[in-house]
Amino acid sequence: MLALTSLTLSHFRSHLRADLHLDGRPAAIHGPNGAGKTNILEAVSLFSPGRGLRRASAADMARRPEGVGWKLKGVLQAPDQAYEVETWSEGGNARQVKIDNKSASQIALGQVSRVVWLVPVMDRLWIEGADGRRRFLDRVALSFEPDHAEASLAYEKAMRERNRLLKEQVRDAAWYRVLEGQMAEAGHRIHATRMSALEALRMAQEGAATQFPAADLELIQAEGEMPASAEDLRAALEASRTRDLTVGRTLVGPHRSDLIGTYADKGLPARDCSTGEQKALLVSLILSNARALAEIEGAPPILLLDEVAAHLDAGRRAALYDEICALGAQAWMTGTGPELFAELGTRAQVLEVDADGAVTGP
Repeated sequence: MLALTSLTLSHFRSHLRADLHLDGRPAAIHGPNGAGKTNILEAVSLFSPGRGLRRASAADMARRPEGVGWKLKGVLQAPDQAYEVETWSEGGNARQVKIDNKSASQIALGQVSRVVWLVPVMDRLWIEGADGRRRFLDRVALSFEPDHAEASLAYEKAMRERNRLLKEQVRDAAWYRVLEGQMAEAGHRIHATRMSALEALRMAQEGAATQFPAADLELIQAEGEMPASAEDLRAALEASRTRDLTVGRTLVGPHRSDLIGTYADKGLPARDCSTGEQKALLVSLILSNARALAEIEGAPPILLLDEVAAHLDAGRRAALYDEICALGAQAWMTGTGPELFAELGTRAQVLEVDADGAVTGP
């Protein structure tokens, strides 16, 4: 299995220090609003590549008013071995990572750990802008392919520079060719990984015995279709220069993609579903992500489910807990009271966070 068996937070968010010792079971964390429950989940999310479940800067994660920086330490039990992982930031600088006391990249962290999350801000995924849906899909893609982050950074860097040239009305083709080549190579990789992730979700939903609805997913472009190869994308960028110069930004590429979801059994677009149906579709996708990773990697990811129990009726709540336990996943779940986790019984490790941020076990 994949699980954190210990976690220490130092000067992280509201926690001056917290030491958690886990036994691999799901962790049910309860306490009053504002106590720091979500901060614990955010800490766990940083055991994967990226900026964590809040997408915050390293400086924003430091405890106030000290602002001296923060550090997280944990023992990550993977199927093959245990890893000692540290990640920290000093003075608001970019976070650093060590694995078994050796400096490591965030991509290397993604190769030993898989973390998937569902947080309340995602509840509006289907009715807000395409940016949020692309981020959601990219997190799924990153869980399967850690190199997806590298391709995304390369693409965004080259596109920012191309957009600068467009805004400054630079017309020298030589300036664009190198950037468009970089965008085409990285952009094709991004699109291919996204499509592979969607196929993995589709297969994980097929035949799954679950009380959560299946979602049909489609990746579309703002206009036209995504070019089929890196060379086709490079040619499309070149052909679009005149139009892009007019608007001052790039109008072709994977940054113009959108994820469209449909409630499969009803044939109803996710954006037109009820609030409860939209939430159930999201839970279904997170569980499908976990099932697919369990099939590919031999172990499910660590799941982070913030306030998920409060938005499900008792039947679906029990079904969610049953699926988590059947997967053998270490799920970190938060709620205001222990009654929200009653259906788990002894299958979970219960932790309480008090108003001062102190964490106590059962």
